[in-house]
Amino acid sequence: MFIKQLSIFVENKHGRLEAIIDALGKNGVNISALSIADTTDFGILRLIVDDTEKAKKTLNDIGVIAKVTDVIAVYIDDRTGGLASVLKVVSDGGVSIEYMYAFLGRTEGKALMVLKADDEAKAEKILTENGIKLAAPNEI
Repeated sequence: MFIKQLSIFVENKHGRLEAIIDALGKNGVNISALSIADTTDFGILRLIVDDTEKAKKTLNDIGVIAKVTDVIAVYIDDRTGGLASVLKVVSDGGVSIEYMYAFLGRTEGKALMVLKADDEAKAEKILTENGIKLAAPNEI
């Protein structure tokens, strides 16, 4: 089950990130998960929101380009080695992870990890065949 994620290039300029987050909030977009990685000149902001199309339009209206990408959110047992066991399933299945980030879920004893794989459909198949529960969009 794929989750829609927004990827946004953000200038490393004072107030730019705040302006993006503020615009989303003022337009009623709720952020469920967030990751940001930066370089000297720009950052890549990745968001999972409750209304992807509304968020994309809001960002476009303020001159920010957002790309929608499919990702997978995986439930991981919140225990030592929990993440390693999931990554082993993916790796053994021949799928490479391009990036990932964690966020708080709503299920006690479980962590949620967002994965961007080089082959989303194959990753989804491998994970579900190995009994790893994927999060639905409404669970995030």
